[in-house]
Amino acid sequence: MLAEGLVARGHEVSVHGPAATEEQFGFTARGARFLPVEIPASPQPSDVLAVRALRRGVRDADVIHAHSLRAGFVAALARPAGIPLVVTWHNLVLATGLRAKLYHPLERRVARAADVTLAVSSDLVARVQELGGRDVRLAKVPAPVPKPVRRDAGQIRAELGIEPGQPFVFACGRLHPQKGFETLVSAAARWRDRDPEPFTAIAGAGPSYMSLAQRISEEHAPVHLLGNRDDVPDLLGAADLVVATSVWEGQPLFVQETLAAGVPLVSTAVGGVPELVGDGARLVEPHDVDAVHDTVLALLDDPVARAELARAGRERAATWPTEHDTVDQAEAVYAQLRGGSRAKRGEGPAVG
Repeated sequence: MLAEGLVARGHEVSVHGPAATEEQFGFTARGARFLPVEIPASPQPSDVLAVRALRRGVRDADVIHAHSLRAGFVAALARPAGIPLVVTWHNLVLATGLRAKLYHPLERRVARAADVTLAVSSDLVARVQELGGRDVRLAKVPAPVPKPVRRDAGQIRAELGIEPGQPFVFACGRLHPQKGFETLVSAAARWRDRDPEPFTAIAGAGPSYMSLAQRISEEHAPVHLLGNRDDVPDLLGAADLVVATSVWEGQPLFVQETLAAGVPLVSTAVGGVPELVGDGARLVEPHDVDAVHDTVLALLDDPVARAELARAGRERAATWPTEHDTVDQAEAVYAQLRGGSRAKRGEGPAVG
């Protein structure tokens, strides 16, 4: 979105990242130049190769903008002297033990290297400031553009085997410990004797699939793992209620999609979620099975409350930044940094 928006405004944009990202997002088709740089998910000796490749590719850049901690670390090592660095922090480091000892110095290095840090939630802003970040700002994260619904609720419910009058409780996300789906599974196990029993489904794939499936089996929880789906808007349209049980989130796309679609949401009050949703969702504490269980059943029993929550969610979604706002923020940051760097070199002011 940033690449396309900046190109449309007359900027020359080059994107440097794993080759798979060009295949997924098609940066060149959006007018940007793409150069493959493989950046592993965790620090490795091969980072040296990534630093060398990136250094060659950014020699003539006016500003470098890195997304995520790992990219920020490589960019901090690779950038030539005098070129400003912006880093967007999208996630909180949740590592513990030895991994935490590895990542915390990396966090500090990236926080202090960036000329400007954009963070997707207020707790991330505070974290970067604590680590020594110099100019830390809350990033404007755009609301997703709604995707069209291709099939109606009746078709989706029939495909999933949901009986008439049976509530549909839906969750979606990568099957990973961060998403906290174990809390939803344990809550669903408690409502299996309810009549009618809610149909609970999780869409997504990931490393926690086997452990989650085992937990579902052990707790006899009526939870269905749907795997990866390309029809999430259709599933949202069929859902009576959405549940998000993450242990941390910045500004999660699925939460945004849910509120924009007008589906009532129960979510954990973590990271940037409370400031994102306002009064447009019912919030519970992470890992609180009792709260999830009680809040979900109370809403399923009260269609008026669900309708009011759906209305509040739509109203909240209408206040979120747009893609135009996000590009505006990035462009203003770049112009500020370019002007400062050129002034230090005795050049004239930069023209955006």
